[in-house]
Amino acid sequence: METTGKTVNELPSWNNGEAKTRILNFVKNATDSASKSYIPPAERIAVFDNDGTLWNEAPMLFQLNFTFDRIKNLAPQHPEWKTQQPFKAILENDRETMKKFSHKELGLLLAASHTGISPEEFKAAATQWFDTAQHPVYKRLYTKCVYQPQLELLNYLRENGFKNYIVSGGGVDFMRAFAEKTYGIPPEQIIGTSSKTKLETKAGKAVLEKTPELQSFDDRAEKVSNINLHIGRRPVLACGNSDGDLNMLQYTAGSATPNLVILIHHDDSEREMAYEKHPVMGELKEGLTEAKARNWILVSMKNDWKKVFPE
Repeated sequence: METTGKTVNELPSWNNGEAKTRILNFVKNATDSASKSYIPPAERIAVFDNDGTLWNEAPMLFQLNFTFDRIKNLAPQHPEWKTQQPFKAILENDRETMKKFSHKELGLLLAASHTGISPEEFKAAATQWFDTAQHPVYKRLYTKCVYQPQLELLNYLRENGFKNYIVSGGGVDFMRAFAEKTYGIPPEQIIGTSSKTKLETKAGKAVLEKTPELQSFDDRAEKVSNINLHIGRRPVLACGNSDGDLNMLQYTAGSATPNLVILIHHDDSEREMAYEKHPVMGELKEGLTEAKARNWILVSMKNDWKKVFPE
């Protein structure tokens, strides 16, 4: 058996039950060289969606909140926005209009707030936002709206020789601004939606600039393509929460290596949100059916987690 720096109380914020037991048994066998289910360290790849899987995503994706706040901060440099939609609605806090934004309008907002600057400048802006902005519902920093049980799971896997990756539809540069400090996942292990960049020379230095042109929308089948492109190994553990993660979960389940697939079910209307009652972007229908049919771990936030957010 390998020697690892395991915590004394493994997954303390998880209630005792099938989900916790199956996770612990999988990791125990994966790290036991005498087990038929042993997985060599190099192959212990774990992939996690982010929005709705590692942190809250409702009632609106955090990156959209960041986008709207950044538009407000940039507004003094763009007086024309006072009369131009979709900027006008944000500056006037017209929530009814904001709810009806089309994909094209959201694209305009993302282009105005996320591009035309270097990745370093974007990271600085996002980091400042994470240090100060509070979630409108939970009244805490967005980085404190992460799921405590999932923080424990990431740490437990890391202690047992797993390499954790984020594979999310969220913007890769946005996630890189907080993920290492919050999750312990470094920038090179984050895969997300990305825009193209261009290399320029400014003041004698080579710098990258983010452009409005989409490079990869990391959702559904694109997640699998990007796993192959950026990781080069099929994961042995995958965790998601919506139909947008289904292809990634199926890909992991198709491995010849022992594997574990986890689906987070938002069914806790008291401590977080029950998606069946309040539809959000992370729709879960196909995944729920397949999880039950294929005996994946279906984590009930209501029943399997002692707490949702950190204290």
